[in-house]
Amino acid sequence: MSRRVGLIVPSSNTVAEVDFYRRLPATATLHTARMYLEDVTPEAEATMLDEHLPHAVADIRTTRPDVVVFACTSAGALRGNAAEEALIASISGQTGAPTVSVAAAVRAAIESRRARRIGVITPYVTSLNDKIRASLEEDGLEVAAIYGMDIVDNQEIGAVEPERIIRFACDCFEASAVDLLFVSCTNFRAVEAREPIEELLGVPVVTSNHAALEAVLGRTAALA
Repeated sequence: MSRRVGLIVPSSNTVAEVDFYRRLPATATLHTARMYLEDVTPEAEATMLDEHLPHAVADIRTTRPDVVVFACTSAGALRGNAAEEALIASISGQTGAPTVSVAAAVRAAIESRRARRIGVITPYVTSLNDKIRASLEEDGLEVAAIYGMDIVDNQEIGAVEPERIIRFACDCFEASAVDLLFVSCTNFRAVEAREPIEELLGVPVVTSNHAALEAVLGRTAALA
Protein backbone atom coordinates (compact mmCIF):
# COMPACT_ATOMS: atom_id res chain seq x y z
CA MET A 1 0.00 0.00 0.00
CA SER A 2 1.29 3.46 -0.91
CA ARG A 3 1.88 5.86 1.99
CA ARG A 4 1.64 9.63 1.68
CA VAL A 5 4.35 11.66 3.38
CA GLY A 6 3.43 15.29 3.97
CA LEU A 7 6.43 17.62 4.16
CA ILE A 8 6.11 21.14 5.61
CA VAL A 9 9.12 23.25 4.67
CA PRO A 10 10.18 26.89 4.57
CA SER A 11 9.33 28.32 1.16
CA SER A 12 12.98 28.92 0.24
CA ASN A 13 14.08 25.36 1.10
CA THR A 14 15.44 23.64 -2.02
CA VAL A 15 17.10 20.60 -0.41
CA ALA A 16 14.66 18.74 1.85
CA GLU A 17 12.30 17.58 -0.91
CA VAL A 18 15.23 16.33 -2.98
CA ASP A 19 16.66 14.35 -0.06
CA PHE A 20 13.27 12.83 0.68
CA TYR A 21 12.10 11.85 -2.79
CA ARG A 22 15.48 10.32 -3.61
CA ARG A 23 15.44 8.15 -0.49
CA LEU A 24 11.84 7.29 0.31
CA PRO A 25 10.79 3.77 -0.70
CA ALA A 26 8.81 3.26 -3.89
CA THR A 27 5.74 2.60 -1.73
CA ALA A 28 5.74 6.21 -0.45
CA THR A 29 4.77 9.45 -2.16
CA LEU A 30 5.87 12.94 -1.13
CA HIS A 31 3.56 15.97 -0.87
CA THR A 32 4.81 19.40 0.18
CA ALA A 33 3.38 22.54 1.75
CA ARG A 34 5.48 25.67 2.17
CA MET A 35 5.82 28.37 4.86
CA TYR A 36 7.09 31.72 3.62
CA LEU A 37 10.68 32.36 4.71
CA GLU A 38 13.69 34.04 3.08
CA ASP A 39 16.07 34.93 5.92
CA VAL A 40 17.08 32.37 8.51
CA THR A 41 16.94 34.40 11.73
CA PRO A 42 15.00 33.96 14.98
CA GLU A 43 12.75 36.89 14.10
CA ALA A 44 11.91 35.63 10.61
CA GLU A 45 11.30 32.09 11.87
CA ALA A 46 8.97 33.36 14.59
CA THR A 47 6.93 35.12 11.90
CA MET A 48 6.97 31.95 9.83
CA LEU A 49 5.59 29.92 12.74
CA ASP A 50 2.92 32.41 13.74
CA GLU A 51 1.72 33.66 10.35
CA HIS A 52 2.57 31.09 7.68
CA LEU A 53 2.65 27.67 9.35
CA PRO A 54 -1.15 27.59 9.95
CA HIS A 55 -1.80 27.91 6.21
CA ALA A 56 0.73 25.19 5.39
CA VAL A 57 -0.88 22.82 7.90
CA ALA A 58 -4.32 23.49 6.42
CA ASP A 59 -2.95 22.82 2.93
CA ILE A 60 -1.12 19.58 3.79
CA ARG A 61 -4.22 18.26 5.58
CA THR A 62 -6.05 18.15 2.24
CA THR A 63 -3.63 15.50 0.94
CA ARG A 64 -4.77 13.15 3.75
CA PRO A 65 -1.20 12.24 4.68
CA ASP A 66 -0.20 9.10 6.53
CA VAL A 67 2.66 10.94 8.24
CA VAL A 68 3.68 14.61 8.34
CA VAL A 69 7.16 16.09 8.76
CA PHE A 70 7.72 19.56 10.18
CA ALA A 71 10.98 20.15 8.33
CA CYS A 72 12.73 23.12 9.90
CA THR A 73 15.28 22.17 12.55
CA SER A 74 15.98 25.63 13.91
CA ALA A 75 12.31 26.65 14.03
CA GLY A 76 11.58 23.44 15.94
CA ALA A 77 14.20 24.43 18.51
CA LEU A 78 13.29 28.12 18.49
CA ARG A 79 10.97 28.22 21.52
CA GLY A 80 12.24 25.21 23.46
CA ASN A 81 11.45 21.51 23.47
CA ALA A 82 8.13 21.79 25.31
CA ALA A 83 6.84 24.32 22.78
CA GLU A 84 8.07 22.09 19.97
CA GLU A 85 6.19 19.13 21.44
CA ALA A 86 3.00 21.20 21.67
CA LEU A 87 3.46 22.41 18.08
CA ILE A 88 3.82 18.87 16.77
CA ALA A 89 0.77 17.72 18.73
CA SER A 90 -1.20 20.57 17.18
CA ILE A 91 -0.10 19.68 13.64
CA SER A 92 -0.96 16.04 14.24
CA GLY A 93 -4.37 16.96 15.62
CA GLN A 94 -5.17 19.18 12.63
CA THR A 95 -3.93 16.76 9.96
CA GLY A 96 -5.05 13.52 11.58
CA ALA A 97 -1.58 12.06 10.98
CA PRO A 98 1.40 11.28 13.22
CA THR A 99 3.86 14.14 12.88
CA VAL A 100 7.65 14.12 12.97
CA SER A 101 9.60 17.15 14.13
CA VAL A 102 13.06 17.21 12.61
CA ALA A 103 14.54 18.68 15.79
CA ALA A 104 13.04 15.87 17.88
CA ALA A 105 14.07 13.26 15.28
CA VAL A 106 17.65 14.50 15.55
CA ARG A 107 17.66 14.12 19.32
CA ALA A 108 16.22 10.59 18.97
CA ALA A 109 18.87 9.69 16.38
CA ILE A 110 21.62 10.92 18.69
CA GLU A 111 20.18 8.95 21.61
CA SER A 112 19.96 5.77 19.49
CA ARG A 113 23.68 6.06 18.79
CA ARG A 114 24.42 6.35 22.53
CA ALA A 115 26.39 9.56 22.09
CA ARG A 116 26.71 12.05 24.93
CA ARG A 117 29.39 14.57 23.89
CA ILE A 118 28.18 16.22 20.69
CA GLY A 119 29.81 18.51 18.17
CA VAL A 120 27.54 20.60 15.96
CA ILE A 121 28.01 22.46 12.70
CA THR A 122 25.35 24.58 11.04
CA PRO A 123 24.95 27.20 8.32
CA TYR A 124 23.31 29.49 10.89
CA VAL A 125 24.07 32.71 12.72
CA THR A 126 24.98 32.59 16.41
CA SER A 127 21.48 33.49 17.66
CA LEU A 128 20.06 30.32 16.05
CA ASN A 129 23.03 28.19 17.10
CA ASP A 130 22.19 29.14 20.68
CA LYS A 131 18.68 27.70 20.20
CA ILE A 132 20.08 24.46 18.78
CA ARG A 133 22.50 24.12 21.69
CA ALA A 134 19.72 24.73 24.23
CA SER A 135 17.48 22.11 22.61
CA LEU A 136 20.20 19.46 22.76
CA GLU A 137 21.29 20.34 26.28
CA GLU A 138 17.68 20.24 27.47
CA ASP A 139 17.77 16.53 26.58
CA GLY A 140 20.87 16.06 28.73
CA LEU A 141 23.44 16.04 25.93
CA GLU A 142 26.79 17.77 26.27
CA VAL A 143 27.47 20.12 23.37
CA ALA A 144 31.25 20.32 23.17
CA ALA A 145 31.13 23.11 20.59
CA ILE A 146 28.84 24.50 17.90
CA TYR A 147 30.07 26.32 14.81
CA GLY A 148 28.03 28.11 12.16
CA MET A 149 28.75 29.55 8.73
CA ASP A 150 26.83 32.77 9.55
CA ILE A 151 24.61 32.54 6.47
CA VAL A 152 21.26 34.33 6.68
CA ASP A 153 19.87 34.01 3.14
CA ASN A 154 18.22 30.59 2.88
CA GLN A 155 18.89 30.37 -0.85
CA GLU A 156 22.60 30.70 -0.06
CA ILE A 157 22.33 27.93 2.51
CA GLY A 158 20.79 25.59 -0.06
CA ALA A 159 23.59 26.43 -2.52
CA VAL A 160 26.43 25.32 -0.21
CA GLU A 161 28.15 22.35 -1.87
CA PRO A 162 28.65 19.12 0.12
CA GLU A 163 32.43 19.45 -0.29
CA ARG A 164 32.33 22.76 1.59
CA ILE A 165 30.33 21.15 4.40
CA ILE A 166 32.90 18.37 4.64
CA ARG A 167 35.78 20.85 4.84
CA PHE A 168 33.97 22.93 7.44
CA ALA A 169 33.32 19.87 9.62
CA CYS A 170 36.96 18.81 9.48
CA ASP A 171 38.21 22.34 10.10
CA CYS A 172 35.99 22.65 13.18
CA PHE A 173 36.53 19.22 14.75
CA GLU A 174 39.46 16.85 15.03
CA ALA A 175 39.03 13.10 14.81
CA SER A 176 37.55 11.62 18.00
CA ALA A 177 37.15 15.05 19.65
CA VAL A 178 33.45 14.23 20.10
CA ASP A 179 31.27 11.11 20.26
CA LEU A 180 29.11 12.28 17.38
CA LEU A 181 28.76 15.19 14.97
CA PHE A 182 25.38 16.74 14.25
CA VAL A 183 25.02 18.73 11.02
CA SER A 184 21.92 20.91 11.34
CA CYS A 185 19.49 22.33 8.76
CA THR A 186 17.03 20.73 6.35
CA ASN A 187 18.20 23.12 3.60
CA PHE A 188 21.84 22.03 3.92
CA ARG A 189 23.19 19.33 1.59
CA ALA A 190 24.50 17.44 4.59
CA VAL A 191 23.03 14.04 3.68
CA GLU A 192 25.49 13.94 0.77
CA ALA A 193 28.34 14.92 3.10
CA ARG A 194 27.46 12.55 5.94
CA GLU A 195 29.44 9.44 5.00
CA PRO A 196 32.63 11.29 3.96
CA ILE A 197 32.60 13.19 7.26
CA GLU A 198 32.15 9.93 9.18
CA GLU A 199 35.16 8.45 7.38
CA LEU A 200 37.36 11.50 7.97
CA LEU A 201 36.44 12.11 11.63
CA GLY A 202 35.81 8.51 12.65
CA VAL A 203 32.57 9.29 14.50
CA PRO A 204 28.86 8.87 13.66
CA VAL A 205 27.27 11.81 11.87
CA VAL A 206 23.60 12.75 12.22
CA THR A 207 22.06 15.26 9.82
CA SER A 208 18.64 16.90 9.97
CA ASN A 209 17.20 15.23 6.88
CA HIS A 210 18.78 11.83 7.53
CA ALA A 211 17.33 11.77 11.05
CA ALA A 212 13.92 12.83 9.74
CA LEU A 213 14.02 10.09 7.10
CA GLU A 214 14.85 7.51 9.79
CA ALA A 215 11.84 8.69 11.79
CA VAL A 216 9.52 8.68 8.77
CA LEU A 217 10.57 5.20 7.72
CA GLY A 218 9.88 3.99 11.26
CA ARG A 219 6.43 5.58 11.19
CA THR A 220 5.48 4.21 7.78
CA ALA A 221 6.70 0.74 8.74
CA ALA A 222 4.49 0.86 11.82
CA LEU A 223 1.51 1.74 9.61
CA ALA A 224 2.13 -1.20 7.25
